[in-house]
Amino acid sequence: MSFIDDVREAVLAIPAGSVASYGDIGRRIGVGPRQVGRAMSLLDGNVPWWRVVHADGTPSTCHDGQAPELLGGEATPMRGTRVDMQRARHRWTP
Repeated sequence: MSFIDDVREAVLAIPAGSVASYGDIGRRIGVGPRQVGRAMSLLDGNVPWWRVVHADGTPSTCHDGQAPELLGGEATPMRGTRVDMQRARHRWTP
């Protein structure tokens, strides 16, 4: 299994209304956040890419900037234009 598959599995495990940062996923699978970003760019549209945000809660700007709308549709806790990471961060179970 490649780290791209690991990223896909991690993202698919994030429930609606929750998010993870690139760094959160990287720590989970043992790669850096930039590698996670690269893997995300290779995944298909069936992966909930909008649930992966920057460490400060800033949504991704890819896909024509649709992330804020998709996060809002899932009732993801926000603080202005950023995700409220304290309330929305997904924590994987061991």
